[in-house]
Amino acid sequence: MQFELIPYQSDWYFQACQLRNETLRKPLGLDLMTEDLTAETEYLHYGMIASSRVIACALAIPVSEIKMKIRQMTVAPQYQGQGTGRALLQNMELDFQQRGVALLELDARVTAVGFYEKLGYTKEGEEFVSISIPHLRMVKSLI
Repeated sequence: MQFELIPYQSDWYFQACQLRNETLRKPLGLDLMTEDLTAETEYLHYGMIASSRVIACALAIPVSEIKMKIRQMTVAPQYQGQGTGRALLQNMELDFQQRGVALLELDARVTAVGFYEKLGYTKEGEEFVSISIPHLRMVKSLI
């Protein structure tokens, strides 16, 4: 399993889109492939790769020179509970530090809050509903 920065419009990018669609969108009755993804040219795309396949992925949106927002992090079901998500996030954080990023934020599904708390993220604000699911804003300082 290896960590990779995924180039936009690459084969891995399309694999990541399929994974995001299967694990995050379809269970909600949505289809990522019908959404306008053109803004993703400005995002950083990360993944964990095994046997040339994307098994976990996430997006990072630059908010400012020192702040990133992590979105749509997901791990293929057969790789969950094996440290894949932790490895993805920790490698992303190392890359962010090298880029001079000091602060991370994300909107975690309430069911994933414990995962992020174990990795040093803290809750900020009140619970809110996004795409029909309860979420909490979480933040982490990298300095």
